[in-house]
Amino acid sequence: MTEILDNILASLATRDAYIQLAMIVVSFVVGYVITTLIRQRFAVLRERPAEMQGTTAKMAFYRLGKLASPVLGILLLKIASDLAPELDQQSWIIVGAITIALIYIYYSSVRILVNHRMVANAMLLIGIPILALQSMGALPYLTSTLETIYIELGNIRITLLGILRVTIFGSLIFWLGRVSNNTGQQAIRNQEKLDIRTREVAAKLFEIGVFIVVIVLLLQIMGVNLTALAVFSGAVGVGLGFGLQSIASNFISGLIILLDRSLAVGDFIELEDGRNGFVTALNMRSTTLETFEGKDIVVPNEVFITTSFVNWTRKDPKQRYRVDFSVAYGSDIRKLVELIKAAVAEHPQVLSGEQYPIEERPDCEIDSFGDSGVNMFVEFWIEDIDDGKNRVGGDLLLIIYETMRDHGFTIPFPQREVRILNDDEASRKH
Repeated sequence: MTEILDNILASLATRDAYIQLAMIVVSFVVGYVITTLIRQRFAVLRERPAEMQGTTAKMAFYRLGKLASPVLGILLLKIASDLAPELDQQSWIIVGAITIALIYIYYSSVRILVNHRMVANAMLLIGIPILALQSMGALPYLTSTLETIYIELGNIRITLLGILRVTIFGSLIFWLGRVSNNTGQQAIRNQEKLDIRTREVAAKLFEIGVFIVVIVLLLQIMGVNLTALAVFSGAVGVGLGFGLQSIASNFISGLIILLDRSLAVGDFIELEDGRNGFVTALNMRSTTLETFEGKDIVVPNEVFITTSFVNWTRKDPKQRYRVDFSVAYGSDIRKLVELIKAAVAEHPQVLSGEQYPIEERPDCEIDSFGDSGVNMFVEFWIEDIDDGKNRVGGDLLLIIYETMRDHGFTIPFPQREVRILNDDEASRKH
């Protein structure tokens, strides 16, 4: 141990060591100055986003901007070392400085981009040793050693290096795919200049593209020949098609729904069996509807292709409803009609006023003559979906009742007149 320490001190006392230390200091100082000047000129790098945006790509970009200084320092150090051929290019001083800087960049990047604590710790535990070995040139020796440890199953040779490579890089690819998918879809849905259906189509096509890229990269890591896979898939595709027919059908149906724009997030859908709800998610296999009771209905995409359904809000968010009521015979119907229209028009969700066409304003009419009174109804439009008597309908029933009560109108109820005849009167009639 003492001998090693003496060798290190002796190597640091040489002229080349002083030059390399000076190059390291100058490179990172110049990198820091340049990146500081750049951040001062660009607000996106200088100003920290609001805390509520802390998980967005803008916040990640702001934090990663702080890593530009060590990155530029490494580049300047590499350039300086290449321009000084008299120095030992494999000097452990420069290699050590670059290794430390790379580990710092990797550590900071993981802490900034990975919010899941267990995933971040796993990436640091695996990535830092690999990065250090690669920087010092020791990684090829390690991989060669791991390649010699294997098991054979028939014609298949499984090495320890292959298992580690698939496990490490496969997990990394799946994580990067999920993060890229979430970030990309969020960025697409934030494009308010596009209508909501266009945004959903673009978001889902982006999701499919990311899924395909992840699968292709994973197959490459596993060492699967894609040409041979194409031949194999052609041979067994028919057999798999029968087993995966339902999944493929829902997947293709989802693409058709996105392309023809018959559904979009936020639409109110009523299925053929009477179930209804707002579209909250358009997935590759299914569509999620949220009911007024807060329940989620997961509907296979194939249902929207093979059966009919009602899209209440696709063309126009305005909807027309009616509320029925009755009034006693002998009432002033014409007066009641005007009173009800004026009362209903005062509800904040009912469309009324001169800015709306006459056919969209509240209208009260006679429906029929009943046994106990005159059956009437009031029609009205609202700029949304009414969930029945729990909201607008219930409010208007109460308004109609109070209006009729305050102006002396009577709501009829069934009445029956019963006449009792005694035996003498009955016998005389016979």
